[in-house]
Amino acid sequence: MNDYQERLTKRLLDINDHVSYQQALTWVELLWEDFEATYAKAGYKYAGEEMTSRVVLQWIDNHGKSLHEFLANNPKYEHLLKQQDKFH
Repeated sequence: MNDYQERLTKRLLDINDHVSYQQALTWVELLWEDFEATYAKAGYKYAGEEMTSRVVLQWIDNHGKSLHEFLANNPKYEHLLKQQDKFH
């Protein structure tokens, strides 16, 4: 995993104590991929990991406290974010 994603995972864990490390990492990966895919589909040139990291950090700071509530409304993602032991 790259340093950006590790820092983002730690940030999410700092603000949301309802997710395990693995869930936080999965969220970061999903948000990261979503931003890059959306940015590319919009026709923009790849802006690099630093840009993606800034955007994902903003999303985490704005929505990270309630990301664990996402599954209640979106059960199709449950297999990606199934509750795991919080200490793994």
